[in-house]
Amino acid sequence: MDSRLPLSADVVARTPLEVARLLVQLLDRIAKLEAENRELKARLGLNSSNSSKPPSSDPPNYKRKPPAPKTGRSRGGQPGHRRHERPLVPATQVDEVVDCWPPRCEVCDAPLVGTDPAPLRRQVAEVPAIRPHVTEYRLHTLACRRCGGRSTGALPPGVPAGAFGPRLSALVGLLSGVYRLGKRPVRHLLADLFGLSISTGMICKLQWRAAALLGPVYDQLLQYIRTQDVHLDETGWREDKKRAWLWTAVAPLATIFHVARSRGRDVVDKLLGAAFPHVATCDRWSAYGHLKRVQWCWAHLRRDFQAMLDRGVPGRATGEALLEHSDHLFHWWHRVRDGTLSRATFRTYVGWLRAAVRDDLECGVACGCAKTAATCRALLAHETRLWMFVRHDGVEPTNNVAERTVRHGVLWRKCSGGTDSVAGSRFVERILSVVATCRQQGRNVWDYLTACQGAALEGRPIPSLVQTPVAGRLAA
Repeated sequence: MDSRLPLSADVVARTPLEVARLLVQLLDRIAKLEAENRELKARLGLNSSNSSKPPSSDPPNYKRKPPAPKTGRSRGGQPGHRRHERPLVPATQVDEVVDCWPPRCEVCDAPLVGTDPAPLRRQVAEVPAIRPHVTEYRLHTLACRRCGGRSTGALPPGVPAGAFGPRLSALVGLLSGVYRLGKRPVRHLLADLFGLSISTGMICKLQWRAAALLGPVYDQLLQYIRTQDVHLDETGWREDKKRAWLWTAVAPLATIFHVARSRGRDVVDKLLGAAFPHVATCDRWSAYGHLKRVQWCWAHLRRDFQAMLDRGVPGRATGEALLEHSDHLFHWWHRVRDGTLSRATFRTYVGWLRAAVRDDLECGVACGCAKTAATCRALLAHETRLWMFVRHDGVEPTNNVAERTVRHGVLWRKCSGGTDSVAGSRFVERILSVVATCRQQGRNVWDYLTACQGAALEGRPIPSLVQTPVAGRLAA
């Protein structure tokens, strides 16, 4: 008789064999249904605080963290805070100066004369009426008196073959890549601001030309990030109405975006090379698992710890302990970042914390909850990936840099739904890479795109965005 029957030996002995077998089958079925029920409840309990789900997917009944209690201080800047004021335009760049003299004394009404050597300066900025500068090139065709042949004049060097100059072509890329406007909004904006008539088809052509123009710049950035520590992330995308992903790799002074149909390891190798020797900060997605030097994001780990806590007994104690350890870790890290705690002292603190985290993970492996045990087992197997940032300057404990960078692509996808072709994806990844890199380097995006358009027309090399250290400073 099967030992799984919760019956005494006497009862089992009196039970017919067929009934006993049926009871065993029912017990197995009940155990399976209970396991499925626990799994479904766990799925229903997933939200943005204990998984990688975005906050927009949280159900209406999800209770967010309550707001911090009021401090009792008034709104706005507090006493002692650093003032932020708009700087005045230098006097050499002012277009018009209007002197305002007081005619009479405000006290006795006597006439006033003289000059104030340091008058109060108040500047008012205004946008002038904008009209496009249109140049008409008239190509004359003349007949030769000797042979009767006809010859037509050629455009001067540097004049585009189309109807739009380099700055206007760069503006189309700026409106699409920086401000995420669709083709029709771009057409309407150019008509409203400049009175220009341009078709959506021409906007597509200008985007394709910009993608081809930025190809060498993109390749240089791709080679550059392979020599730097990077932050990695990916998000969903649509290409030609099919599932795709938008990847990003963020280095200190350069960023790369890439649209791919895959979310696998092959894309990581394409971005970073087959043997990337530097530190990659990322979440625990399996596509990054083969990299040699990895820093796992502690913000993502906190979600895993919160999930342990939300599952309840028996993994609740492990989740609570690990969350508390992560609170201490971030408190010390913020002090290091603010300059109130030395890195040497921080390393000493983390040495104590690391042992405590290891003990809690080992307890989690034996806690009895299958999912909590699996997470703890994976973290113990790659424990060095939790602490890479402690020994490597410039490496952070979170992947927030990549999360913030890829957000621009997420908003683009929400507005447009993705891209309709491979050519459209090439424009997206290249313009987003240029925009993010210019922002990192403090460059004006429109000026850079204009310089690229002008260089292409004049046959000059496209300006590079790769930065190299020269005598203690950065130079292109």
